[in-house]
Amino acid sequence: MFEIQNYTSFVLAILVFQLIPGPGTIAILNATARNGIRAGAAAVLGTVAGDFVYMVAAVAGLAAIMHANPAIFQALQWFGAAYLVWMGVQLLRAQVDGAAVAIEPRRSPAVYFRQAFAVALTNPKVILFFVSFFPLFLAPDASPLTLGVMMVHVTVLCLLYQGLLVLLGNRVAKALRGLPSARRVATRLAGLALIGFGIKLATSNR
Repeated sequence: MFEIQNYTSFVLAILVFQLIPGPGTIAILNATARNGIRAGAAAVLGTVAGDFVYMVAAVAGLAAIMHANPAIFQALQWFGAAYLVWMGVQLLRAQVDGAAVAIEPRRSPAVYFRQAFAVALTNPKVILFFVSFFPLFLAPDASPLTLGVMMVHVTVLCLLYQGLLVLLGNRVAKALRGLPSARRVATRLAGLALIGFGIKLATSNR
């Protein structure tokens, strides 16, 4: 669909990545829990904007590689599958604690937008993720427009999921702080899912 290979796996993989608790998730939950829905929505926009900057950079490079050197593009597909497995292993090994989120005073939503945007931009692993992730779902003869369609998918799904976090923000934030075992289970399940995706996509790209 939309010239995306393994379309169902593509959508599911995006959702799995969203479920992994990270700095952006914590920033969104913290903003919502401390200053309400407007602050949480601002944090969501900041996170998505930061990720979009890295997405554009990754897509620009991939489009050039697709056009100039198909062999390198195929190597990126194998690298992407290995990277997913590596991320999954790291999640299985990660120590997940129940450290509380710091209490913040009431602030303008714009402050939370800037904070979340900075959090996204200070995570250079994001561009590595997109460079390794997108090729996994691209056919060798796919048009560069497909990359744009994939960007739209990622952005829309991120907005939907993170918007849901905002609506349930206070409860989710309290659960993440008070139930470290729940965070641990979610992290382990995400790790297993990523390993499964990596193996599946490696075999399908042979």
